[in-house]
Amino acid sequence: MHYNRILLKLSGEALMGDRQYGIDPKRLQEYAQDIKAITATGVQVAIVIGGGNIFRGVAGASKGMDRVQGDHMGMLATVINGLALQGALEDEGIPTRLQSAIKINEVAEPFIKRRAVRHLEKGRVVIFGGGTGNPYFTTDSAAVLRAIEINADVILKGTRVDGIYSSDPEKNADAVKFEFISFEDVLKKGLKVMDTTAFTLSQENELPIIVFDMNTRGNLMKVISGENIGTKVNL
Repeated sequence: MHYNRILLKLSGEALMGDRQYGIDPKRLQEYAQDIKAITATGVQVAIVIGGGNIFRGVAGASKGMDRVQGDHMGMLATVINGLALQGALEDEGIPTRLQSAIKINEVAEPFIKRRAVRHLEKGRVVIFGGGTGNPYFTTDSAAVLRAIEINADVILKGTRVDGIYSSDPEKNADAVKFEFISFEDVLKKGLKVMDTTAFTLSQENELPIIVFDMNTRGNLMKVISGENIGTKVNL
């Protein structure tokens, strides 16, 4: 395989499938099967998942809710999604550990870097919930932070779009897809890959990002095999 240890970033919205909110069991099963396929090759897998299918702190704040309170609710949503994904993975026979940045000892381990790395070395999939544990930071920031802490080779950002385009391909039929692009060019062109904090942290630590369509079965395996799937962002 092209990578030994990866950090897979999934959006909470992706778990909705065709629903308007919540979790689609079919989509969850598909993700679990794709992740199982790559763990069978010996690749070490860590996962950060968002909570937008349940609650977004920013959305709550825009309607008058206290932003800090809203972000804490969003953190809990990521733990709910983490539990759901953990259950789906274990149904496929994959040993997992859920670690949370906020203390919920009854359902998740606290995040401890050395323990997380040890789990990965033993072939367990580690799911990081609770974001960074701090308000005003997105799960993109959590993904980059955890990837750096565990010395991941790459961040794989699974989305519903098959890469990074010059403009929104869902709104502009003439949008051009990039196969490779530098961190600098992403910033110059004003492309939205991750929030600025997360993207800058990744750039400063020379951690490549691959944006790809997670909803096409088999794409995850193609990415870790080194095929030109999606868009790769590096120096």
